[in-house]
Amino acid sequence: MTKADIARIVYERHGGISNREAARLVEVIFETIKGHLGHGEKVQITGFGTFLVRRKRERRGRNPQTGEEMIIKPRSSVVFRPSKLYVPVPVTE
Repeated sequence: MTKADIARIVYERHGGISNREAARLVEVIFETIKGHLGHGEKVQITGFGTFLVRRKRERRGRNPQTGEEMIIKPRSSVVFRPSKLYVPVPVTE
């Protein structure tokens, strides 16, 4: 599923906005989530799930092509944990 698919569903289910407004709404929501995650904040959507940033420390690794040992730099990654209350809503097409 893409952002365009989500925008189309928003447009179809909400009669009062245009397709362009639905696409912009979806874009604003994703930008807001990304912004908060970029600042290290947790984003919790009740009934859906939680997005959070997990920091990974430096570690040893191995290049799979050459077998050479190397140090993998510390990094951050986004993790999603679905809500236990999540009940899927059927999507009608």
